[in-house]
Amino acid sequence: MSRPDIYVSFAEATPRERLAAILDDRSFREVLGPFDRVMSPYLHAHALVAQSDDGVIVGRGSIDGVDVAAVAIDGRFLGGSIGEIGGAKIAAVLECARGGAVIAFDTGGIRLQEANLGILALAEICDAMVSLRARAPVVGVIAGRIGCYGGMSLAASLCSRLIVSEGARFGLNGPEVVEQEAGLDELDARDRPLVWQLTGGARRLAQGLADELVADDVFAIAAAVRRAFVVPHADATTRTHPDRLHVLADDAATMPAAAHEKRRAMNDRATARISRGDAWSRALLEHARVVTDFPPSLRVIDGSIAGEAWRAIAIVPDAAGRFPRARGGECGVDEGIAIARAVREAPPGAAVLAVVDVPGQAFGRREEAAGIHVALGAAVEAYATRRRGGGPIFALVVGKAISGAFLAHGLQAGWIGALDDADVEVHVMSAASVARVTRTSARDVARLAKIVPATARDIGTFARLGAIDEMFAVRDANDPHASDAIGRIRHALCDARRQGLGLRAPRDRRDAPAARAVRDAIATWWKA
Repeated sequence: MSRPDIYVSFAEATPRERLAAILDDRSFREVLGPFDRVMSPYLHAHALVAQSDDGVIVGRGSIDGVDVAAVAIDGRFLGGSIGEIGGAKIAAVLECARGGAVIAFDTGGIRLQEANLGILALAEICDAMVSLRARAPVVGVIAGRIGCYGGMSLAASLCSRLIVSEGARFGLNGPEVVEQEAGLDELDARDRPLVWQLTGGARRLAQGLADELVADDVFAIAAAVRRAFVVPHADATTRTHPDRLHVLADDAATMPAAAHEKRRAMNDRATARISRGDAWSRALLEHARVVTDFPPSLRVIDGSIAGEAWRAIAIVPDAAGRFPRARGGECGVDEGIAIARAVREAPPGAAVLAVVDVPGQAFGRREEAAGIHVALGAAVEAYATRRRGGGPIFALVVGKAISGAFLAHGLQAGWIGALDDADVEVHVMSAASVARVTRTSARDVARLAKIVPATARDIGTFARLGAIDEMFAVRDANDPHASDAIGRIRHALCDARRQGLGLRAPRDRRDAPAARAVRDAIATWWKA
């Protein structure tokens, strides 16, 4: 596009205008656009009007003659949230692309009205990004009005190159969610200067979590995208390198503690919860040996099942952890970095088992300052890379499996099992935060869970979404040794490993008719 002598705001442009500006003139061709009316079937139950493109614009075009996949998320529709249909559209074009991809992010993350379907869609998007990035550039742009938060921040952290504007915001937990989950003392969402100080584009560039800072101008951003495609491509981005993340974590850990954090630290040891992840990871492996050179909040155990090598990984509570918001077994900055290392350094030939009992990601100022979204993205990258390289990945859900923590630790597995227990649950966030963000009552949230299964929290409903390969009844989920399930789970893991199920991609792990129809339609169109 030739540049006239005028300023045109990228943030104020529509998603299609953004793609038209980035790509070569008249090269963009959209697939499954508004006239195809492929949209979410779940929103009517929430008294919401669906959008005929589901708020995600995808297709193909060219950048300096190179054929690329193109994605733009519409932040004007439900905050740019990602559900089953929109997520399938993104994953599908990334899977079809050969010359690379450009993604214009403007999103608050997973769509709460579709909750667990959104979590599953994000796992597929992340896997597709890791796969494509191994052979071609994946360039991300964060310059919209919302920024990039939630599960999509993990996906953005996996881009080969990331371009941000001064008005961009890039982090895992939106300010309103941090305030709801951790309190006003932790973060006042109305303090806009503080929000930009923690997650703004200039901050992320200074941290090395973004590659270029540009003005909010469509022509400046288009030029930056072209430069990103000229840079010699390397699959292994330095953004998720443990050395860089350790430096950021060390800096954030020295931030002054708020008064409520000091009070909480005094009570942490007394309120430490039972860790099912710790108990089950120890019980499942034979000849188990705890690997001691990891943080106390990550249990890494090497052992065997039926004579074959396994490594079990579980996040556990640590009352002495340096990040107070992660002391209850949450997945925080240190945990994401440690998971990535534990997966990368697993013994050659060993299967990796993610034992999942995590109440969510850590909600805090320190975590956002340190780039928790990139730390969790590093864990996703490690799991997906090992699986794609022939190392089988399995997951066993024994307790909570909430939001970004489950994306980072469990959802990249090729096979997922779960205990059939009332306290085992999967969701995007706490019920209180769901009510606040969707501006509805807690009673309505519970009522809608019975109408839209994807918003339910219980593991049985999650299994009916096709997300669980096998359920195991137990006598006492808190005490594996009081259960007769150990032998059955070991047998199921060995059988799944023998069948190669641990090598499946997330999209191949479940039967999802709506998502499959989207992928098939895009694949057919792409070949035409």
